[in-house]
Amino acid sequence: MKLTDNELAQLKEAKKLLEHPAFLMELSNIIGKPVEKVYSLLPEKFQEGVGELAKKVLLKSLNILVSKMDKDNNMKPNNLMHKIFVTGTGTVGGFFGLASLAIELPVTTSIMLRSIADIARSKGFDINDSETKLACLEVFALGGNSKKGDLSDSAYYITRGALAQAVTEANKFLLQKGVAKESAPAIVSFISKVASRFGIIISEGAAAKSVPVIGAASGGAINLVFMNHFQRMAEGHFTVMQLENKYGKEEVMEIYKSL
Repeated sequence: MKLTDNELAQLKEAKKLLEHPAFLMELSNIIGKPVEKVYSLLPEKFQEGVGELAKKVLLKSLNILVSKMDKDNNMKPNNLMHKIFVTGTGTVGGFFGLASLAIELPVTTSIMLRSIADIARSKGFDINDSETKLACLEVFALGGNSKKGDLSDSAYYITRGALAQAVTEANKFLLQKGVAKESAPAIVSFISKVASRFGIIISEGAAAKSVPVIGAASGGAINLVFMNHFQRMAEGHFTVMQLENKYGKEEVMEIYKSL
């Protein structure tokens, strides 16, 4: 079987979304200077603390309840609603600056995860399936390679390859236990790998919010950039997975890399 012209166009668009995230550029436009420069000024202890916070947030997010979400796979994802919600949390957090990160981030991440799950559902994935839940969390690891200098044309598949074993073990655990336990090695390994990448993006957002002129309005704008980024990553990720389910992972990966 070969991809149809429409499917090939979808895969091309997915690759464009996944391999060329505009996250840093959009943040730089808001604060008026390169985010990398501001990031380097943050205390090292703060950067380490953000990584630990990312792990805690993702562990809690793994057990997020999506049972009340509409199961109609023909419905389009409500991206706008989720953007409005995170803009609100960012606006509130903007009043308090970096001090509010530990309070704001779990709320914002939960909203983003629900939006990611909404996109997965719209593409025919069962949002209550353990594999789908893990795939949703994988999205938080995508497009977060700016500090690693990974300019490969297949950075998406490199990231998935790095997560593959951890995803498999975490899925086995979830199928057996039905719930994620913080002490389970399989869960800890998966969350740690995702958090190492998610933490970079969080730090970049935190760096932007640390600029003195950033207030409540800009805090909302920064959260909107977060949401735009992960919605784009989710759109690309689940488009690729949808085609993989139909044609096989190896087949789709080879076509993806040749585009």
